[in-house]
Amino acid sequence: MLTRNNLSQIFVLDQDQAKDFYVGVLGLEVAVDTDFGPMRWLSVRVPGDTHEIFLEKPGPPGWDDATAEQIREMVTKGAGGGWLTFTTDDVHAAFEKMQAAGVDITQEPMEQPYGTDFGIRDPFGNNLRIGQLNA
Repeated sequence: MLTRNNLSQIFVLDQDQAKDFYVGVLGLEVAVDTDFGPMRWLSVRVPGDTHEIFLEKPGPPGWDDATAEQIREMVTKGAGGGWLTFTTDDVHAAFEKMQAAGVDITQEPMEQPYGTDFGIRDPFGNNLRIGQLNA
């Protein structure tokens, strides 16, 4: 039986820029940053959590050059990278922090059946939701 999800993946076009955004702006921490030869494994996580997010740059060895280029094009359009959701204890403070940092806001805080959340995009077009869940 499955017991947990320990790793997710999202495509990014520049891993250094992704590290700056996910660590410097969102406040995540680097879990792994290592060179495996043909690729760099860069994963981040919410401090105190064990679930990692692999910030994958499309290319070898997982993708041939033509496929990697197609993935990069889709990510740039906001359609190929995927999405992530995060929770917070103070959605309005998180929104103000993202706004002050100049993050691309796609939706201001909104009451939802499950709590309050808002939408942003990372520098590559990936959609992210940040929310405060109802108790």
